[in-house]
Parts: sequence; structure tokens; C-alpha cells
Amino acid sequence: MNIQAIKQRFGIIGRSNSLDHALSTAARVAPTDLSVLISGESGVGKEAFSKIIHALSARKHNTSIAINCGAIPEGTINSELFGHEKGAFTGATSERKGYFETVNGGTIFLDEISEMPLDTQAFLLRVLESGEFLRVGSSKVLKTDVRVIAATNIDLLDRVKAGKFREDLYYRLSTVPIHVPALRHRREDIYMLFRKFTVDFAEKYRIDPIQLTDDARSLLERYDWPGNIRELKNVAEQISVLSEDRTIDAPTLETFIPNVSRSKLPALRSEGANGESMQEREILYKLLFDMKSDLNDLKSLVFELIQDNDLRVPERQMKQLEGPSENTSREIREQILVDRQPDTNDDMDHVPPDLSKPIILPSIGGRYAETEEVDENLSIEEMEKELIKKALKKHKGRRKDAAQDLGISERTLYRKIKQYEVP
Repeated sequence: MNIQAIKQRFGIIGRSNSLDHALSTAARVAPTDLSVLISGESGVGKEAFSKIIHALSARKHNTSIAINCGAIPEGTINSELFGHEKGAFTGATSERKGYFETVNGGTIFLDEISEMPLDTQAFLLRVLESGEFLRVGSSKVLKTDVRVIAATNIDLLDRVKAGKFREDLYYRLSTVPIHVPALRHRREDIYMLFRKFTVDFAEKYRIDPIQLTDDARSLLERYDWPGNIRELKNVAEQISVLSEDRTIDAPTLETFIPNVSRSKLPALRSEGANGESMQEREILYKLLFDMKSDLNDLKSLVFELIQDNDLRVPERQMKQLEGPSENTSREIREQILVDRQPDTNDDMDHVPPDLSKPIILPSIGGRYAETEEVDENLSIEEMEKELIKKALKKHKGRRKDAAQDLGISERTLYRKIKQYEVP
């Protein structure tokens, strides 16, 4: 049976490729007895796919039943699925057959399989592997021939990693996986489904069907529909009942779906004293511009330090300082490179800067004051010791904060304090 025939037979609306692929997979696996795992968000129509698989299988004349595993209490689910003997537990006044016994030869659709308790998962695995099961309170092994179709709206592998779902059962169930796409991933089908729901409702209650203007249709198709087809059907029927006007425009549609025009862009809003708000993107742009300005100032300072103190810097390192700022002209950068050419062809990486002369800090826009020439202590140990003292003083002796400020571990700071005998 081709895809179009399946859609007509089972009332499937849509023309998206992802929907066609799911239907094609269901049609191919239907004649077999393989287990099927149907995944997809809530409201996408997973149960409809289980009905298609059963109707196209050799079991179509036998019973098919749908069971919501999340709706059955944990204490009674084993009895519901596999049955129980009289007196097996409090309230078991008589013998009872479970679904796997009564649906023998048919199909069981287990919805929300992720909610199934771990002990029940072990019993289900045995049924899938050997067709054997035990009633609660019985030691007699019974046999059944049931095809299992499971469905989930969450990632079962995440449940496996969390230890809440058996890995062996997952692979046994997902012999053939089918993913039913969410409505937002098949936007070309949204208006078709809406029209189907409104026309069916109008025919049932003998009223005129709802019509959408172009702007309302565009708004309808842009909405993400978190409730998927179930939500779309509810909205279509709600509009059909409550709207006096049979032609719906965008403002009217918004009254039925308040969030339909809300932007889905990730943004944070910060309300100020004047009621002003700033989007996250604007904050990010401001931060980047500030960083660029600071970087340009730093580059400008480095270039003027090199020029004013006659430092010898390798040419390729100079080239890495591209575009320091608008205050530093191209002629200055070229002149620095010319003045710093080495006397030999040796690699400039081995030529250290001349530290015999004091470094004079330039004044850029009046922000840097002139410095006084002092004798520099070049002892690394003394410099480390001095930095540790300053950090401890800054944080009032709190070594953890001082270590974080210095960029070292607290353990390393303790060792350095002991080594340098820092009070």
C-alpha cells in the first residue's frame, strides 16, 4: 500500500517528507512481528501509528489494546499486565487475567513506556524474548503471542543513563524505531490540519466553517504549537464555537492563542527605573564594543612604549599587533619596524629587549601620568613574595580569595607562603 492510500484510509493529513518517512516505515514493519518503538512529543499522534501498524498486520482481526503505563499505579501495573491469582495480595478476591493473556494473538500498545517500573520492565523483557510470563502470586509459567508497540515522548537513552530504564529492554523494544515529527517541524501541514478540523466541526454542528485571512494564516503557521496536533485541534474547535465572525484575522486569532505572536528569540529583559529594557543582544554588543576599545588602548600603549624606549621587538611579533587604534598611524608602525631591524640575520626571538633604560609610560588622552624612574628589582622570588603580600593584604588575610586573585591553587599559595616566610 502506498503512502497516499494509507493517508486516505486512516485520515492522515499532511505532505511533509518527515511524516511520509514515518508512515513508510510503519507500513514496511506492519506485516512482521517485530517490536516497534514510536518516539515523538506529546500530541503528535503516536497512537495513530500503532493503529496503522496493527491494521496492516496479520493480527488485524485480533484484539488491539492501548495501555498508558503512566496512568497505572506502580503497585497494580503487574496485575494489570500479567494478571494475578486469588489471594495474591490484599483485595485479590478472585483470579484475574492480565492484558497479555486476554490479548493473546493481538497487539498491545504501551504508551509512556518510560514510566514503567523497573520490576515490570524485567517481566516485559521476558515476554518479548520468550513469550513467557507469570501471574502475580503464581509459579505457573504461561505463554502468550502478543506484539508489543511502545511509545515515548522523552529520550529513553537518557533514562537508561539515569538508571531508570533497562538498557536491554530499550534495545529489545527499539528493533524498529519510528519518529513522529513535531508540528513545528512540518509547518506546511499546519493550515491543512486546521482546515480539516474546522470543516469537520462545521459539518458535525451544521455551521459555516472558519476562514482565515492571509495574515492570520501566516501567524498560525509561525506558531510553534508546543501541544502539537492536540493543541491545534482544540484551538480550531474553540474558534469555531466562540467566534461570531466566520472570517478570522490576525488580531482575532491572537485572542484565542495569546502567545501566537511572541518572539522565540532567546533574550533577557532587564527593567530599569525609567521602565526601559535592554535585550541580551544589546548588552552583548555593548560589552564587545567596550572590549574592543580597551584592546585598542592597550595596543596603542604598547606601540608607544616600544617607540619611546627604543625596545627591540621581532618583526613578526610586531605584525601580530594589527591596528592598535585610530590614534596610532600607519607611519608610526612602519617606522618602528624599520628602526628595530636587527644588525644580523639571527632570529629576533633570541634578542631580548634592552632593559638597561627606564621604561617611560606615555600619556594617552591624559589618562596615564608620568612615572618616576626607580631601580627595578629583577629577582623573581622577591617579585613573587611581594605579590603574595599584596594579595593577602588586599583580601585581609583570606588565603582562598588571595589564591584565586593570583591565579594559583590554595595549596600552592600555602607552599609559597611557607617557602618565602610571608608573615
